Parts: sequence; structure tokens; C-alpha cells
Amino acid sequence: MKRWINAWPSRPVAALLGALPFVLVFFIYLWGSNLRLQENPNDKLLPAFSQIGAAMDELVLQPSARTGEYLFWQDTQSSLRRLGLGVLAAASLGLLAGLLTGALPMLGAGFTPFITAISLIPPMAVLPILFIVFGLDELSKVMLIVIGIAPTLMRSVYHNCRELPAEQWVKAQTLGAHSGQVMLRVLLPQLTPRLIDSVRLSLGSAWLFLIAAEAIASNDGLGYRIFLVRRYMAMDVILPYVAWITLLAFLTDFALARLNRWAFPWYNPASRH
Repeated sequence: MKRWINAWPSRPVAALLGALPFVLVFFIYLWGSNLRLQENPNDKLLPAFSQIGAAMDELVLQPSARTGEYLFWQDTQSSLRRLGLGVLAAASLGLLAGLLTGALPMLGAGFTPFITAISLIPPMAVLPILFIVFGLDELSKVMLIVIGIAPTLMRSVYHNCRELPAEQWVKAQTLGAHSGQVMLRVLLPQLTPRLIDSVRLSLGSAWLFLIAAEAIASNDGLGYRIFLVRRYMAMDVILPYVAWITLLAFLTDFALARLNRWAFPWYNPASRH
């Protein structure tokens, strides 16, 4: 008897099933928008695609009369720069701290409880402190991302390090490796692909902290634009901006997954999803 848990779709069927929810959401929105606009042509909650196109044409293709910049692309560039710097700094700190505390028991005993404690602090609660300490410039926005995801990455790398087979540690030391060689030659190559997986899982949180920081104190950025136009109920701008953020997050996740498969094929065999 064939069981559903063993029924794997073919590639075309998997692609069709993956596209189906997006198509369904599209038609539900189209139906809801037409229904509301028929009742009230001035309704702003679910604008027609023609209204969205007109609003985005102004932001994407026409320079601002005040600054001469293309606001959509300027917002995208600013947000991606902040996100990239924050995630890169958080990943570097996570790898360094996780490797040292995981490989050196004395450091692990001293710093693991502290890392666990700071990982439980809501990052949004320290946002005012960041603005006071670092000001309202770029550094405070980047630091919010770092504080938001770095402790989680540290804990992830630490646990991944401690979960590596003990035989690998013993064999390396039997062959004469000192502590630094064990960390660099045995642990680091195995922790790096796992770190990339952890970064992928943290991208949603990183975007959340970025949008929050831009909404509170910024002059550009995707989050800034969304909260700027919300006072006018400009859903014809908010909805495409949210969709664009989602697409950027998806492409970032996809790029990291491809990087992991390319750089560490032993960790990501072809059959692995």
C-alpha cells in the first residue's frame, strides 16, 4: 500500500505546487480589490493594479523633484547596505564567539551563560539606548541588527561545535594538532556551512530590526518609506514595497543556499533540500 509520506512530487509537479499558493493569493486579491472598488471607487485598502503601477512608476522611474534621486532605488540601496553590514558583522561575531566558547571549555564556562542572557534581551527594548549612544546615523541601525541576531548565531555555532563527533577531536590531537590547529583545521571548516544555515534562518529577524530602525529614525530606506506614506493610507506604495522586501529576502536566502552548496558540497549533497 502506497503511503502519502513516501509520495515525492516530480520537479514539474513540485514547481506547480509551489506556484499555486502565489496564484491563489493573486486572484483573491484581484477579486477583493474589484469588489471594494465597485462599492467605493476611492477605496484605498486594496488598490487596483493600475493604481499600484502608477504609484510605483513615480517612485521607480521618475526622479524626485526635491532631490533628483530615484526614491525606490535609493531606498533599496540604503536598506541593503545596512542589512549587509549588520548581517556580516553579526555572522563574524557569531562565528568567532561560538568557535572559541565551543572549542575552549574554560571560555565556554565563563561566557556561555552571559551570551545566553543577552540573547534573551528584546533588541527593540535597547533601540532607544542605541540611538542615544550611537546617534541617529547609520551605525545605530547596523548595531540593532548586530545586537538582534549575533547572540543567536553565537549560541548556534557553540552548540554545533559541541555536537561534532568527539572522535574528530581525538584523532586530530593524536596526530599532533595543537588547539589552534584543531579549531582552524577541524572545527572551522565544519562550522562555516552550519553558520550560513543559521544566517539564513536569521534573515527574517534581521529585516525586522532594519525596518524598525528605519521607521523610527531615518531619511531613506524601505522601512522609512513604508512608515512615511502610512499616514496617507497609501497602500499602492506600501503593498509593492512589502512585496519587494519579501523578494529581496527570498533572493538573499536563495543566494546563501547556492553559496553553501557550491562552497561545501560535502555538507550539501545533491539529494539534500
